[in-house]
Amino acid sequence: MFNNNFTTFYKASIISFFAAIFIGGFSFMMGKEHLFFLLNKDLGTVADFIFNYITYLGDGISLIPFFILVVINKRKEIFITISSIIIATIIAQGIKRYVFPVEPRPTEAIKDLLQIHTIPNVLVHTIGSFPSGHTTQIFTMFLLLCIFYNNAKILWLGLIISLLVAYSRIYQAQHFPIDIAGGIFAALISVWASLWIDIKFKKVLH
Repeated sequence: MFNNNFTTFYKASIISFFAAIFIGGFSFMMGKEHLFFLLNKDLGTVADFIFNYITYLGDGISLIPFFILVVINKRKEIFITISSIIIATIIAQGIKRYVFPVEPRPTEAIKDLLQIHTIPNVLVHTIGSFPSGHTTQIFTMFLLLCIFYNNAKILWLGLIISLLVAYSRIYQAQHFPIDIAGGIFAALISVWASLWIDIKFKKVLH
C-alpha cells in the first residue's frame, strides 16, 4: 500500500502496537491496580518536577506549536494532521465520555490513598480514566512526525518522549497502565485511518 518513505512510520507503528499489547497484557495478567503500584513510585523531587511538566506535551496546548511546525515545514500534510487529531479526539473522548463515563481513576478506585504517589499541587482527576487522552495525543503526534520525517532519530527520540509523557500520567496517579495502552491504540487507529484517507484522496485528485 505504501512505499519506502514510510519505513520510519512502519517501525513506529509496530513498536507502539507491541508496547500497547505488552502494557495491556501485563495489566490483565497482574491486575491493573497491582501494575499501577509497581509503576507509581515516588522517585524524588527531580522526578516530580520532570513529570509535572513533561505531561503537558500531551495536553491540548501542545497542538499549537505542532500545527505551526506543520504549516511552516509540512504544509502539504495539513489534511492528515487535522484529520488524525480530530479522529483521535473523537475516539479517546468518545470512549471516555460515552462508553466508560464514570470509569474510576486510581485515586477513586483505590481505597488506601496513602499508597498512591501524587505530585504536590497537581490536581488529580477521579473519573474518566479510560483511555488516556494525553497518551493518545502524544502518540498521534509522534506517529505523524514519523510520516513527515523518515528518520531514525525522529523515531527513537519521539518514542522516548512519548513513553515518558505516557508514564507521567501513571506517575501523577492520573491513569492506570491499561489506560495508556488504550491511548496508544487510539492513536494508531487514528493515524492509520487518516493516512489511508489521505492517500485515497490524493489519488482521486490526480
